[in-house]
Amino acid sequence: MAKPPRHTLTMPSAHPRGIPTRAIPRAAAALFFVTLVGVALPLAVLHRAAVSRHSLEDPWGRYPLPLFAVDDEESAQGDDDLDSEDLKLDRVLQKASMRDNTVILTTLNAAWASPGSVIDLFVDSFHSGVRTSSLLNHLVIIAFDGDAYRQCAKIHHYCFALGTEGVDFSEEKRFLTSGYLEMMWKRLDFLRLVLEKGYSFIFSDADIMWFRNPFPHFYPNGDLQIACDHYVGNATDLRNIANGGFNYVKSNERTIEFYSFWYSSRLRYPGYHDQDVFNAIKHDPYVADIGLEIKFLSTAYFGGFCEPSRDLNKDYDGRLEELFVTASKLEKIVDIVLEGATKLQPFFAKLIKFHAYGTQKEMRTVEHA
Repeated sequence: MAKPPRHTLTMPSAHPRGIPTRAIPRAAAALFFVTLVGVALPLAVLHRAAVSRHSLEDPWGRYPLPLFAVDDEESAQGDDDLDSEDLKLDRVLQKASMRDNTVILTTLNAAWASPGSVIDLFVDSFHSGVRTSSLLNHLVIIAFDGDAYRQCAKIHHYCFALGTEGVDFSEEKRFLTSGYLEMMWKRLDFLRLVLEKGYSFIFSDADIMWFRNPFPHFYPNGDLQIACDHYVGNATDLRNIANGGFNYVKSNERTIEFYSFWYSSRLRYPGYHDQDVFNAIKHDPYVADIGLEIKFLSTAYFGGFCEPSRDLNKDYDGRLEELFVTASKLEKIVDIVLEGATKLQPFFAKLIKFHAYGTQKEMRTVEHA
């Protein structure tokens, strides 16, 4: 089967019930982590984004700081380092990678970069978790502005600053606004580039906390393993509703091609973010044609508040889409979280307030001449 043209794409023919008429709310991403949106920054919205290949090739001279930092020796090179951004990305990925060329990636902008904010809790959770501290050696924090980069360099060895020419990712981008969507798609394009460079990755949103090592619960096979908002009981059933906040992707021809197809599919579904588009195109015959093997991660181990685990011995963490608390409660909640998370779901569930997204316009495709 030939690959659908990038700009002349048709609706997936294998979708059993058509395209959903409502955007799927973001929610449970993993039992290995706890989302703290609104805990440290109740009014902040995560600015998640990435950068396309062409922007990596452009010089980024807007900030008077080195474009990446991996350790004291290399950060001392400062502005005298004349390598291209692309080569610098190669170097930081190489230094942070595991023996099998796997890295852990998250993104950060100024909104969550202040001292004591979400990124500090994210990093601290690795120190406090079960067999997770060593994973910090493989974590690369992708910074989208100068303030985020500078704060990253203070708390972590492996940081990479992305040039995002003409786009300001330091300002608040609310859910499903044009700025939010642009960041989601740029992030996805950056992840494609990482795959092209030969690196597998775990992508984790920065607003989650890791309390146990997830690797024992990944499938030994499968090109792309992704958390779920809703899990139907079978890891290969396409009726599972994926959540893009946590995924494990192996670098190979199939995943590279799929990420390219996924990115191009934004043209078919204008106004929708990458997660909703994934849940549409997973049914496309082209995905089966390229041989991509998708594994959906069970909510027994990777779950949260859309579909919380009923077994707290397995429910290591939990995820909150939005957590609203008063400032006086913040310190105590953080202390509790960092002590452990196996029994926190009932406690945090009482504080949950999900955004009421309302009825969305019908998801539709756009034909391009």
